[in-house]
Amino acid sequence: MANMDKLSSAAEEAGERIADATRQAAEALGEKGEQLMDMEEQFMKQCRDCIRNHPITSISIALAAGYLLSRMTHTCEYRRR
Repeated sequence: MANMDKLSSAAEEAGERIADATRQAAEALGEKGEQLMDMEEQFMKQCRDCIRNHPITSISIALAAGYLLSRMTHTCEYRRR
């Protein structure tokens, strides 16, 4: 019976250690998620500022990207036929 108590106690301690490690990992992930959200907000603000400061360049880049994408998809569709 003493062996069963020792095993039960060891299993309970192991469970507590696993729960603590899981809690710590969840907290770390939560912090990283918040950091990523902050980085996203900063990036979007920088993009908006850049577009406001250079509207003609931004429109030119968007048009060029759209043209390239349309050419690529047109080529892919043409090859499928």
